[in-house]
Amino acid sequence: MDFRLKVFYTVANRLSFTKAATELFITQPAISKHIQELEEQYKIKLFDRNGSKISLTAAGEVLLKHTKNIFEIYREIDFDMSTLINQRSGLLRLGASTTISQYIIPPLLARFHQKLQDVNVSLLNGNTEQIENALLKQEIEIGIVEGQSKNKSIKYTEFLKDELVLVCKSSNPLVSRDEVTQDDLKKMYFLMREQGSGTLEVIEHALKPFEIKLSELKIEMQLGSTESIKSYLMNSDCVAFISIHAIKKELQNNELAILDIKDLVIERFFYVITLQGKTDSLSDLFIQNISNHYNLKL
Repeated sequence: MDFRLKVFYTVANRLSFTKAATELFITQPAISKHIQELEEQYKIKLFDRNGSKISLTAAGEVLLKHTKNIFEIYREIDFDMSTLINQRSGLLRLGASTTISQYIIPPLLARFHQKLQDVNVSLLNGNTEQIENALLKQEIEIGIVEGQSKNKSIKYTEFLKDELVLVCKSSNPLVSRDEVTQDDLKKMYFLMREQGSGTLEVIEHALKPFEIKLSELKIEMQLGSTESIKSYLMNSDCVAFISIHAIKKELQNNELAILDIKDLVIERFFYVITLQGKTDSLSDLFIQNISNHYNLKL
């Protein structure tokens, strides 16, 4: 693998020479040299530089697309070869918080099963707090969660970017508004997840800059799953913060609608969690497998 492509890929994702140097454990001048060599090789600029900020040029976008494909092929090779030498049977115990277990992980489990049919997989479903506790008690080997509690015994690896959006039924009068203000939020009736949910933790953090506490919102009901919240929304004038991954079908069917909130975007990462310093071959194979689909920073 051409290391210069790895340098380019890291800079393109971080849009920072400094962050790329830190991530790759090389100096910033070395980063600049590798990028310069690539630009000389292809005889075209890959980045626009504006003071301390950089952005991809059109050529950079093209190279990034091809680089992603190249790395995916390498990951696929690594995964297929490792299945030949690693343990290929046994039980892998996974845990996933509600949104992930319902909307993200099933296709990944199907693909993993096709590759390793002799591996039995069990999936524990719960909120983020419950999944972290199961990992700490060694009831599961791997978890995928919505929040990052930063327990020192747990290793958190960014898995997939998510956005929480404010949602209501498509016939709600609020849909006609161009945007929702902070004051509007205090007048709405909300559906929320239960205590211990990673979603609740992220919402609470996102509202802090607006000096809005969850206790100041009118919470009509707390429900234990996204599916129950969606069903309730369709039969009420309430609103709820829901993962964009969880409402694709309802948006397509015009059953739910997104409300834009002035000056507020709630983004987060889903995290793969494992115990610090603890690895096993089946867990490694599973993480390798899901990294083929997402830009998992292993």
